[in-house]
Amino acid sequence: MKRIRHTMTNRLGQAAALVLGVLLVAGTAQADPRERDSGRGGDAHRSGPPARVSPAPQRAETQRWYDGAHGHNHYYPRPGWAVRSLPPRASITFWGGVGYNYFDGIWYTGGPHGYVVVRPPIGIVITDRPALATVLAIGGLTYLYANGVYYREQPGVGYEVVPPPVDGESTGARGKTYIYPKQAQSAEQQATDEYECHKWAVTQTGFDPSIAATGQSASTTPVRRSDYERARGACLEGRGYTVR
Repeated sequence: MKRIRHTMTNRLGQAAALVLGVLLVAGTAQADPRERDSGRGGDAHRSGPPARVSPAPQRAETQRWYDGAHGHNHYYPRPGWAVRSLPPRASITFWGGVGYNYFDGIWYTGGPHGYVVVRPPIGIVITDRPALATVLAIGGLTYLYANGVYYREQPGVGYEVVPPPVDGESTGARGKTYIYPKQAQSAEQQATDEYECHKWAVTQTGFDPSIAATGQSASTTPVRRSDYERARGACLEGRGYTVR
């Protein structure tokens, strides 16, 4: 009887071991395939879409320009650079129904996500003296220059943004040029167009009236000056202005 019981006990033990083995095999088969593939360098992890790589942030230097005209030698943000908020001490002036904010030689106006750096319209006046401005004497008149913009002091009023001075223009030897918007361009748009056409005319003719007026250019001639005026006028007329 003892032998029969011993035999039955052995058989029950073997059966239990067999069942345990089957369960272990089944559990392994249902395990996470990523765990089974971990020994192959994690290929299963790379089977999905590749991770997105964020673009490198734009360098701050690309948003600045160096103003070396007239020995001014300062860096400023480029026109078109957007900011979320204005400097705390910025002042606002309205021109043509548009609000222009000014601080430290930099002009701003409202943009889609805050404010954007712009060129001021000709004729706008600020009450504070332009910061870091360089004083110039051109054609017997005194100008203040900063960030590509020329100012003339108006006693008791402030400082007016004026066009780049040209030899003879401020002394009355030449008539003043008048620019009329034919397509209802805003004051902001006209100021931008005038500045861009000025830069384009300088590029086309190699003549910069603001530099020539200070005597820094030895190649100033009436022909080159006339070429500059015609190029600037053609640019403005192409943008929908009447130039007289």
